Amino acid sequence: MPPVFRFAPSPNGYLHLGHAYSALLNFDSARHSGGRFLLRIEDIDPARCRPDFEAAIYEDLAWLGISWETPVRRQSEHLADYRAALEKLTAMGLIYPAFESRAEIARLVAQREAQARWPRDPDGTPLYPGVAKSLSPDQRAYLRDSGVPYALRLDMAAACALAPDLGWNEHGEGPEGETGAVAARPEAWGDVILARKETPTSYHLSVAIDDALQSVTEVVRGADLFWSTSVHRLLQHLLGLPQPAYRHHRLVLDNEGRKLSKSSGATALRELRAQGATPADIRRQVGLT
Repeated sequence: MPPVFRFAPSPNGYLHLGHAYSALLNFDSARHSGGRFLLRIEDIDPARCRPDFEAAIYEDLAWLGISWETPVRRQSEHLADYRAALEKLTAMGLIYPAFESRAEIARLVAQREAQARWPRDPDGTPLYPGVAKSLSPDQRAYLRDSGVPYALRLDMAAACALAPDLGWNEHGEGPEGETGAVAARPEAWGDVILARKETPTSYHLSVAIDDALQSVTEVVRGADLFWSTSVHRLLQHLLGLPQPAYRHHRLVLDNEGRKLSKSSGATALRELRAQGATPADIRRQVGLT
């Protein structure tokens, strides 16, 4: 079977040079290996994802000379796939609802940090500090029936006990130059959120499911997602999903050495195009020739 690559942006802003580098790298790799290139739209956040941003993704990629197979998988159209995975994990006793709001979690972290620094995940976010796992079934049912919002979290300790010695073979490099055989560290993320009351999935869950359902064999993405692979390998093991090959690539940085991002106002490809840039110019700017 030919290798299968994918580019999976979220339509919550316009694409920038960092997206262009990842998309071109995947597209070029598929073309040079005789493989397939898929485009996936990760639109599970209805509050931030917009149709005009999605339309701009198609426009920008086509302008770069990138073509993709159709139909495009849009995550919002496949929520049943993620519900089925959650039901399987729930049946394994690995999922529990946590009812604290973000403000309450911040308050709990602050209380604990009055004694000592509270642990952070690889992205720098404090680990979940709540005690939702200790609630009784009746207490959980009461809170749910009362309409209290909740997040469905993975019982990381229980999950890791079912999946010892996980790892992957890294074909690129992590943020500290990690390559080759890498030991997965899903416990570093704590009890990650896999869904919310209003959204039956999360990035971690949906990317593991989608890559399997789309038969993706090569995951080529930025080094900022390197340690997320630990969670994805854990979910693959628990759900009986195949493991793709992983290659994490360098990030495109701004003049101050920071990762380009939509939230920081990185110059969009459409702006560069309006200023007269060509697809060849974009390739040169990101280091591809």
